[in-house]
Amino acid sequence: MTLGTETIPAPVIDWAAPFDELVEGAAFTTAQRVITASDVQAFAELTGDHHPLHTDAAWAAAGPFGEQIAHGMLIVSIAVGLVPLDPRRILALRAIRDATFKRPVPLDGAVSVRGRITGLRAVAADAGIVSFQWSVVDDADRLACRAGVDVLWSRDA
Repeated sequence: MTLGTETIPAPVIDWAAPFDELVEGAAFTTAQRVITASDVQAFAELTGDHHPLHTDAAWAAAGPFGEQIAHGMLIVSIAVGLVPLDPRRILALRAIRDATFKRPVPLDGAVSVRGRITGLRAVAADAGIVSFQWSVVDDADRLACRAGVDVLWSRDA
């Protein structure tokens, strides 16, 4: 946020706060997590997505990225796990919108999530929808994926 020539940092999200105390523009940054070959193999087994770009080092080396990369949906799933969604507040993940994959994440690459609240909408006496914009960045701080994420957040104090 900019006020005149002075830049004011966005408030940090309090994940334990009730819905009515949240403010649009509040932001967060998570810790990093390394994506390992074991992560990719487990995701391939769980989902049945054994595309050789993810699971075959020789095939991937000759492919468009020159190396094995993590599944895009694995990156989104890890992002959800990195964000500290307080189970006393977050009642449900409601939507992941417009996920756009900008850059591959190689095996042993790390990701973190930067996000901000882009919308707040009361939907019931006891809950509201919090809309976020998430940017999943790699260990060189380059955008790997972005998505809109909506969660159902408790209003009670």
